[in-house]
Amino acid sequence: MPVVEQRSAPPAPRRRPAPRPAGRKDPSPRRRVHGLWPYALIAPAVGGMLYLLVYPLVRAVLISFQDFRLRQLIAGDAEFVGLRNYRTLLSDPRFWEVVRRTFLFMAVNVVLIMVIATLVALMVERLGRIGRTVVLCSLVLAWAMPVVAATTVFQWLFHSEFGIVNWSLTSLGLDSFDRYPWFANGTATFAILVTLIVWQSVPFAAITLYSALTTVPLELYESARLDGAGAGRVFRSVTFPMLRPIFLLVISLEVIWTFKAFVQIWVMTRGGPGDATTILPVYAVQTALSGQRYDLGSAASMVTVVLMSGVLVLYFRQMLRQEDETR
Repeated sequence: MPVVEQRSAPPAPRRRPAPRPAGRKDPSPRRRVHGLWPYALIAPAVGGMLYLLVYPLVRAVLISFQDFRLRQLIAGDAEFVGLRNYRTLLSDPRFWEVVRRTFLFMAVNVVLIMVIATLVALMVERLGRIGRTVVLCSLVLAWAMPVVAATTVFQWLFHSEFGIVNWSLTSLGLDSFDRYPWFANGTATFAILVTLIVWQSVPFAAITLYSALTTVPLELYESARLDGAGAGRVFRSVTFPMLRPIFLLVISLEVIWTFKAFVQIWVMTRGGPGDATTILPVYAVQTALSGQRYDLGSAASMVTVVLMSGVLVLYFRQMLRQEDETR
């Protein structure tokens, strides 16, 4: 009887590992260190920013919930009082008068800045090269002037005895302005501060809008003029829709800058005469320094931040809603 050999199945061939793409290696410790090196380089800047921006904000929030006066500033034993400072602040009639004046001050400044800056940007676009260079250089020089220096110049311009404004008006035959005390009149002081802030803010807005105007295709203007559109119609139908995001950005920045205007008012009037030029940032400093109520001053600062954020949120929502409707 033949013997049948039982052969075992041949072993399955081993799979070779897939070749690793050229240039890719296992990350070594040294390679990982090199990957963290950029983060190490920016760490000091990030840490400094957090210390200079985030820490003061957090500290102000904490102080607004504490009984923090001069004794607590020295001894450091502030007591947590919850929302008491906010209740005291919101029940003060003077605070609401300051809020109303702040919104009025912001609205007047932003409207004037945007109207004048738009007109200046449109004018610069139509000037020749020499005229455009002169106007832009003048705007940059005005923009670069330090805030305190500009405020001091305006103080001298409207000085009751040596100011050039009174001298000019008197020379024109308006004898009632001889030694006129501009800074003793609340309305006049408010108007001077508005003029100062508009003068300081128009250069940035005008240069930004002019830069945006240069990106609008000339073919759109030519097509609109061929259809018989005038200058106003061209601006409403071509220029503004194309530059809507830039207008949104500039208005948002101007709202922030005018809402928290402090240096000009503090250097020129310190909120006077009376409370005629006292807005929320000035009110917060007056409360903290004059009455040594650092807790109420911090609470006023937090309310200022909330109000300013609310204005920007409402404005952004309105603009985005308009953009959705036009699509």
